[in-house]
Parts: sequence; structure tokens; C-alpha cells
Amino acid sequence: MDTINEIDIRQVAIAQLQQAGLRPSIQRVAILEYINQHYTHPTVEEIYDALSKKIPTLSKTTVYSTLRSLAEAGLALSLTLDGKHVHYDGTVRPHAHCICSRCGHIEDVFVDNDMFWKLPQLPKMKINQVEISYFGLCDNCTK
Repeated sequence: MDTINEIDIRQVAIAQLQQAGLRPSIQRVAILEYINQHYTHPTVEEIYDALSKKIPTLSKTTVYSTLRSLAEAGLALSLTLDGKHVHYDGTVRPHAHCICSRCGHIEDVFVDNDMFWKLPQLPKMKINQVEISYFGLCDNCTK
């Protein structure tokens, strides 16, 4: 049985999808809930592995297309932070990422300086997104 917190999280996901003009299908709601609750910047494979147990009809193609739709609607960020895998982030307000160079762990970093997030005006290009990444070693890898 669902807890009140799970119901609230589901209702938030449904409202987000509806506000973005997306139909709140079972798959879309589950995927949005997952990325809103898991701050690990999961890949398609991680999301699929986690949700396919609860939704046996879920396919990787559905996960890919849903994440693409969520990113296009501004409900998720699609990030290639490690140069290898696409990661998805449910935190869409401006923030940077700190990536461990050894294990690949990714943490959100909130920088309160608006200068970082101001989109520059360039004569030959319209900028629509800023990504800031810091690279180093996480606490586990420095031990």
C-alpha cells in the first residue's frame, strides 16, 4: 500500500506533467517520480532496472522517449557529465555538478551567484543553457 508521502510525490509528478502539457501515463509518472526522488543523476539503464520490476511492460525505448520528452518540457536535465553516459537530473533550477574523477559519483552544487547563470548575449549564437561542472575526488575516493 502507498504511503501518504508516496501519494503526494505522485500527485506532484502528475501536476508537473499536466502543466507541461504531457499526458500523465503510468510510465511518465513513474519515471518523473524516480528522477525527482533520486539525486544520483541516473542513466536510462539505472532507471529502467529500478522501474521494470514494478512496471513489467516498461521498455528501454519508453524510458528513452519519456526522458527526452521530460527534458524537452523542462522537467528534467539531460547531462553528459562524464563524457560516456547520459545522466538525468530532476533538479532543473540552476545548479552545478561536482563529478568524482575516479568513481564517477555526481553531486549537485548550488551556487548562489547569479553571474554564473546569466546567459551571455553573443552576436552569432543564441545561448539557452549553461552547464558548470567541477571535477575532483569524492570523500570515499580520497580515503
